[in-house]
Amino acid sequence: MSMRVIMIDDHALFRVGLQGLLEQRGIEVIAAVAEGQEGINLATELQPDIILLDLRMPDMNGLEVLQKIKSMGIKIPVVMLTTSNEEQDLVEALRNGAQGYLLKDMEPDELVSALRDIEKGKNVVAQELTDVLARMVQGDSVDEPAKKQTPFSELTPRELEILCLLADGQSNKVIARNLGISDGTVKLHVKAILRKLEVHSRVEAAVIAVEQGLRQNRNDLSDQHSSQNNNSRK
Repeated sequence: MSMRVIMIDDHALFRVGLQGLLEQRGIEVIAAVAEGQEGINLATELQPDIILLDLRMPDMNGLEVLQKIKSMGIKIPVVMLTTSNEEQDLVEALRNGAQGYLLKDMEPDELVSALRDIEKGKNVVAQELTDVLARMVQGDSVDEPAKKQTPFSELTPRELEILCLLADGQSNKVIARNLGISDGTVKLHVKAILRKLEVHSRVEAAVIAVEQGLRQNRNDLSDQHSSQNNNSRK
């Protein structure tokens, strides 16, 4: 059974061209419209597998269409297909529930591959924007709300220190010895770290730490701890 998509884009030539490209590759475009509300109505009626949505449209822009789709409880995956590689547009689209953010200058086969991944339930962002996405996740974005959503924003300095040691593969006993605290205290900190990162195991927590480059701060933290110990001995 072929994938069925609805396209909402105010550029007629683009709609016609993309419809031809997709249908050559076994994807059925069951509707291609210029206006957001008409697209929403057709999506509700025809129940496509994916809604392809442009960002810049005159009457009702893509973000407004996306917000309306989500507020109506429509569960169909929405994929932004746009010329905009602006960080703010990506942040807003993902925050409002878009399952994909793709660029109009993608190769057709790359676009089709991304749509097939999205149909399987994956979230897909255009390759060129992965660096932007990484910065957004790490909280280096200029956008303040994104900063509050960094993986480690709720961790205390001590929990960050212990997470670094977890990422180094150290056991609770070794961590306790290194930090001069009891095993029980380490266990309590690890439990808090797992809860705050919303993961179920120390391995998952360590993976997140490595992915986010937290181990790079390991030496800084060790130096800081050594300095504290030296001061306490004086």
